Amino acid sequence: MDADVFQDILRTVRDFVRREVVPREDEIERTDDVPDELRRAAADMGLFGWSLPEEYGGLGLDMRQDVRLAFELGWTTPAFRSLMGTNNGIAGKALVNSGTEEQKKRWLPALASGTAIASFALTEDGAGSDPSGLRTRAVRDGEGWVLTGAKRFITNADVADLLVVFARTDPDAAPNKGISAFLVETGTPGVRIGPPDDKMGQRGAHTAEVSFDDVRLPGSALLGERENAGFGAAMASLTRGRLHIAALCVGLASRALDEAVRYAATAHQGGAAISRFQLVQELLADSYAELHAGRSMVLTAADDFDAGTDTRLGPSSAKLFCSEMVCRVADRAVQVHGGTGYMRGTTAERLYRDARLFRIYEGTSEIQKLIIGKQLLRGTT
Repeated sequence: MDADVFQDILRTVRDFVRREVVPREDEIERTDDVPDELRRAAADMGLFGWSLPEEYGGLGLDMRQDVRLAFELGWTTPAFRSLMGTNNGIAGKALVNSGTEEQKKRWLPALASGTAIASFALTEDGAGSDPSGLRTRAVRDGEGWVLTGAKRFITNADVADLLVVFARTDPDAAPNKGISAFLVETGTPGVRIGPPDDKMGQRGAHTAEVSFDDVRLPGSALLGERENAGFGAAMASLTRGRLHIAALCVGLASRALDEAVRYAATAHQGGAAISRFQLVQELLADSYAELHAGRSMVLTAADDFDAGTDTRLGPSSAKLFCSEMVCRVADRAVQVHGGTGYMRGTTAERLYRDARLFRIYEGTSEIQKLIIGKQLLRGTT
């Protein structure tokens, strides 16, 4: 996208987030839902398709533009970004990277406009950090397939129109080889979606269980019409998603630090602002230094991703560092607030709970360490 056009988009999103979304954060927290008018505004701004190709109605942002947008979206409750996240990220990108032209034309314009929501149905009980252990099965039935199994913690499942479902299609193949991906409409008989999970944080960003009871699918539901290619499709989507999540962590850390600085400047102890205390200044300084390092890491990793020179080490390193970093920054923000920071209704307290999930989803910190270690050692033995 043209740089000047992107700058206009960035300014519009920054203004909208701070003027319209931030004032409604308490409402989103209380109702566990994002107001419809915010959803419509996001669609009008093209945010349901920021990373989808322009030829299908998206904005076509490259990775560097994607992460800069995520810096702004991360300033507010993660629930707002989550509305559009699966369309632009792991579900939408699976279609972009692996779908047939017919599948792309069928779904990508609807995803880009926000008239359809897609979910990425990979995680299962016992197959989260290691998706190669999934047990959901798809068995050939004539020209089609029969899908059986269950998924867990599926983002946006309760509002989804399309599920990108990963299932084992060759039980005799190696764990990461015999997996295929399917495009499953949520209205298909046998698809059941549970109620939204009651989570520690990130209220308004819904996850739910999904089950498949002998769901019959046509042959055209096979993503890319390629059997046993699902694991690669999943990993390709997750790699880009991890860099986007790292950028969101930078945005949330920026907000947490801002809350801490403003509180330190206005709260008083002993007749003067607590900002005069050097140990309070130390908390703020540590947070700023880590935030600056995280932002720099994300931008560098995004440049390398766009250039094609590093699509694995950089994203995993950024996701690992930034998801851990945002938790430390949020923790320090609570510490600066003292007892007030432990009270429900305080922004610092909410950000503390919201930040914790980033170390778990789209690959835990432990999984990122394994990826990094294996990549570094590749070719040495």
